[in-house]
Amino acid sequence: MGKVILGMTLSLDGFIQDCSGSVGALYPDLDTLATTEPMREAILNTGAVVMGWNAFAMAKDPDSYAGNYEFQVPIFVLTHTLPQRRPKETEQLTFTFLTEGIERAIAQAKAAASPKDVTIIGGANTAQQSLNAGLVDELQIDIMPVLLCGGLRLFEAVGAVQIRLERIKVLELPGGRTHLRFRTLA
Repeated sequence: MGKVILGMTLSLDGFIQDCSGSVGALYPDLDTLATTEPMREAILNTGAVVMGWNAFAMAKDPDSYAGNYEFQVPIFVLTHTLPQRRPKETEQLTFTFLTEGIERAIAQAKAAASPKDVTIIGGANTAQQSLNAGLVDELQIDIMPVLLCGGLRLFEAVGAVQIRLERIKVLELPGGRTHLRFRTLA
């Protein structure tokens, strides 16, 4: 059975987007990011993706996921309301929109991904819910050398219970990006 991995890029001061909602300062290396070892490994090992509605809606055209998104796997989108129109899908990339919560999304993603990993991406709320529910096996955090000084914090609403981590890997990547990998401990 694969792992549930939470992957996110944040600023040195802990923000995943700036005050205007932009993530641009965190991805100046977007063209080369796909060629890095962590991203190649994630693409190879991911069998399904879980994301929140806001992360899904960042694509100006939801149909662009089909054939273009780095993870061509089943995608499970957490939402409060179902979309009026389904985005384009391929044989590998399908969308499931869920209103039943993070536990249900992770359970369905695990079934679809088996034996590969489930990757949780994009969205502080989705990340916080998965951490608070104890569903995350690994955190893969990329730190960009920028201070956004405001915006949306990744760990702002993580519960009061301490989450212990074991460092697995630290890599310096092109563009100043630092990749950190942690295993969650019970």
